[in-house]
Amino acid sequence: MYIKQTHSTSTLLREQYSDALPHLYTIRTDYQTAGRGQAGNSWESEAGKNLLYSSLLRYEGLLVTEQWRISMLVALAWWDTLAKYVSADQLTIKWPNDIYYGDKKLAGILIENSLLGMQIGYSIVGVGVNVNQTEWKSDAPNPISMAQAMGKTYDIEGLLEEWLVSIKLWEKRPTEEIKAAYMQHLYRREGWHMYLEREVSTIPTAIAKTGVEGAFWAEVVNVTEQGELLLRLQNNEEKKYHFKQIRFVI
Repeated sequence: MYIKQTHSTSTLLREQYSDALPHLYTIRTDYQTAGRGQAGNSWESEAGKNLLYSSLLRYEGLLVTEQWRISMLVALAWWDTLAKYVSADQLTIKWPNDIYYGDKKLAGILIENSLLGMQIGYSIVGVGVNVNQTEWKSDAPNPISMAQAMGKTYDIEGLLEEWLVSIKLWEKRPTEEIKAAYMQHLYRREGWHMYLEREVSTIPTAIAKTGVEGAFWAEVVNVTEQGELLLRLQNNEEKKYHFKQIRFVI
């Protein structure tokens, strides 16, 4: 479904939801008046320049404890799609599921799950991909678009069609293969980098600035089956973090 403008594709899909809607039912728009990012952050997008959509996901029998699989599927399908058009060696998945180009954010993903007992009844995945926008008016710390990265414009609707094909292919793969691919493409997978625990940060954005008091060095050990980021600190201690408990210092 295409609508020229709406408040939020995810909110609209939630309002339209019924058991009759099929898996991967999708609403796309040119402009959102109340687009949202992770943890309620707003999402800047120039009208008609970027891909903004929400899709309904149904995975029968998927347990609440397995919900991390959804996040990996969505992100990997976007990594594969975008790698056809931008330099793949610059493309990564920033935990938990943002798509990064170098140290800049190319796409954001927000997944909301509806629970049915111990299972996930359905999920609504909202995605914003920076495609053809070249100027940013908000204080978003590090956006980049495909047009900025490669110096040309792209077919927005075509990108969505390719993602829909890609996620169907990833859905057929075993969790072990999905996890291995996710780790392979993970942002900062190798080496020591700076992080900041959320409780010591007064910075409202998702990205802390270099030199912020309380920042520490750590390396990625793994991402757990529950989607926690496991870091090794300089004292060799290993510590798990849930989303929004930690920020990346860039």
